[in-house]
Amino acid sequence: MKVKNRWLIAASGVGIHISIGSVYAWSVFSKPLMSQMGWSLKEVGFAFGLAIFMLGMSAAVMGHVVEKRGPRFSGILSAIFWSVGLLGAGVAVSIGNLWMLYLCYGVIGGIGLGTGYVTPVSTLMKWFPDRRGLATGLAIMGFGFASFLGAPLMAELIQTVGIASTFFILGSIYAVVMLASALYLEPPPAGWHPDGFAEALAEGRKKPQMDLMPMTANEAVKTKPFYGLWLMMFINITCGIAVISVASPMAQEVTGMSALAAGAVVGMIGLFNGGGRLGWASFSDVLGRPNTYIAFFVIEVLAFYLLPSLTQVVMFQVVLYLIMTCYGGGFSTLPAYIGDLFGTKQVSAIHGYVLTAWAMAGLVGSSFASFLREATGSYAAMTTVFAVIFLLALTVSVAMKVFIQRELARRHALQPALAVESDVA
Repeated sequence: MKVKNRWLIAASGVGIHISIGSVYAWSVFSKPLMSQMGWSLKEVGFAFGLAIFMLGMSAAVMGHVVEKRGPRFSGILSAIFWSVGLLGAGVAVSIGNLWMLYLCYGVIGGIGLGTGYVTPVSTLMKWFPDRRGLATGLAIMGFGFASFLGAPLMAELIQTVGIASTFFILGSIYAVVMLASALYLEPPPAGWHPDGFAEALAEGRKKPQMDLMPMTANEAVKTKPFYGLWLMMFINITCGIAVISVASPMAQEVTGMSALAAGAVVGMIGLFNGGGRLGWASFSDVLGRPNTYIAFFVIEVLAFYLLPSLTQVVMFQVVLYLIMTCYGGGFSTLPAYIGDLFGTKQVSAIHGYVLTAWAMAGLVGSSFASFLREATGSYAAMTTVFAVIFLLALTVSVAMKVFIQRELARRHALQPALAVESDVA
């Protein structure tokens, strides 16, 4: 039996994520839709918020579908929903129906987003048992890079062929890319492992994966570590979305840069969001997942506190982009952390459950930022509030590490007793 190339499997995961990640470029459509259709910013923005909400909620359901039917089935399903959502959005714009835009882009497309997001994760972890963090970082990297790569194309298409035709073209392109990617995806054969992996384990050059408490998704949601992961992700995403939503006006207010320069800063956010997903997830294979999340929150406490005081343009951008790497890294390191805690038996389903934090954060992130800005009259007060909230996330991340250390110590203490029982039997 010929075994597929695991790097092409990884490329297939990237193909799906770089297609659905184009949702992050929604702001490219905002002004053209407002100008052409006469819709308000709030009405146009709701389509994006609804899509993100449906992403998180559908991921919780579709994670089980991935486990039962496999990544090929869920990948094809994702391609259908996302492309139909985009094509339907084109029709909605053509006839000027806002509610149809919500249904097609927000609901149908959002289901495609959630399905596609969880599709390649568990499969890649099985193909890369030697580098779990790298595997999940490769796939989820595509979601972060998508807006950086896709936004200029979308802007050019809107100017050249119009909004509706842009949706039609994107729906067709993404359907081809996602279907081709989905058809190549499949788990490795039973008992497969990378060349030299078994020898490296035997010689101690590689550490076995932790798999601290192997359990099903429905068992995992009854544990404290699950809610620790959920809360850490909710805080990281809420504050990340908030700063993304106000990045341009905050950059102008704090540093005095022009609107054009601030727009370029927003474009670079996608680059660092994507780069952080691959970099942090890969680094977590060395640093360990608990330490990686602790590092995220230490950095973000300091960065959010300092950001509004950095009037020098370069320093402001450095700290903002550092925040974006942590925001993206939280997403990409999460599946590997789930695998470390609960094993890979139902990692897609557990991942889907945790992503409901994304759905909730999508609803409150940008609104919370706007509320704080209006209530306090400055971005300094807003980011200070976020820095304090990140202290809670830091506390949870430290508690998670302590829990894992205790469980590992307990398991280590039990090993001699289990060995004796085995000898007696």
